[in-house]
Amino acid sequence: MAEEQSGQEKTEEPTARRLQDARKKGDVAKSMEIPSAAVLLMGLLTIYLLSGYMLENFLNLLRHYLTHLHTINIIPGNMTVITRESMQDFALLTGPLMLILFITALVANYAQVGVIFTTEKIEPKMEKIDPIKGFGRIFSLQTLANTVKSIAKLAIVGFVAYKEIMKNLAGIAPLMDQDAYAILVFYAKVSFWIFLKAALIIAVLAALDYAFQRWQFMTKMKMTKQEVKEEAKMTEGDPHVKGRIRSIQMQMARKRMMTEVPKADVIITNPTHLALALAYDKETMIAPTVIAKGAGVIAGKIKEVARAHNIPIVEDKPLAQALYKAVEINEQIPENLFQAVAEILAYVYGLKKKSA
Repeated sequence: MAEEQSGQEKTEEPTARRLQDARKKGDVAKSMEIPSAAVLLMGLLTIYLLSGYMLENFLNLLRHYLTHLHTINIIPGNMTVITRESMQDFALLTGPLMLILFITALVANYAQVGVIFTTEKIEPKMEKIDPIKGFGRIFSLQTLANTVKSIAKLAIVGFVAYKEIMKNLAGIAPLMDQDAYAILVFYAKVSFWIFLKAALIIAVLAALDYAFQRWQFMTKMKMTKQEVKEEAKMTEGDPHVKGRIRSIQMQMARKRMMTEVPKADVIITNPTHLALALAYDKETMIAPTVIAKGAGVIAGKIKEVARAHNIPIVEDKPLAQALYKAVEINEQIPENLFQAVAEILAYVYGLKKKSA
């Protein structure tokens, strides 16, 4: 909507906040093909590894029911017991497979989007039943992509099945002389290879689909330059307000700095543009420290406070400029300026002795 109102194109990459807001609404880059491919591949692998267990349990179950067929009375009074036993036997037979497939589906979805709890997608909205928007969704790029994917999967599975059957066609005729177990094993092997090859190809399609879904989602999330500016204001605050806050903070810092000026031993000036207040206590300081500095009006105020407290003011233009550029407030002077500052402090201390 903002794009229509401002007439700007969405050329900017989405910000972290925009992606986070979309995630809260359940709008994320996700491919439904990834869980399908993962479940199919893991199902085949599980069946391959557990085929002996599943076949043995299936034969035992079949043998049990065929052996005791004459003792099973299918009457209303026995249906509850028969149903419960059948469900238990079925759970033991297929339980490991179903559990692994369930975990695989969860992991495949979590790997794409993580954990999301939102009711945004199931909330009733008028736009969901709008026939015009519904018609647009039918002929959207997403629908076209889904149709192409479905046709491609059907074609691939059909082609793989055809090639595998044709490759094993010569082995079908001799099965007429084989027992049921041999026939079952033959068809199980052929079916396994059909599903395995189809699953691998579907996995490749799933990876391509995820890349497409990611590209489509990031394109949808793109922002106009105006939207980026508005979000920056919401995130960082209005520049005018931030400027006002910085101004107040600077004023408070200056007031605190002025309260330190009376503790200075000497004020070094430019003589008019710069002023720096130096203090030195040999018991607590390694070197003289700049406790206040300023230029222009601030320099004038520093000198006023110094005169009010009888603090010596020494004019030394090169030293004042060097200290102003090199030293921040509450920092010690650098070694290359020790000699110049020491001479001034010696001069100041000499004045104090004379006045005493």
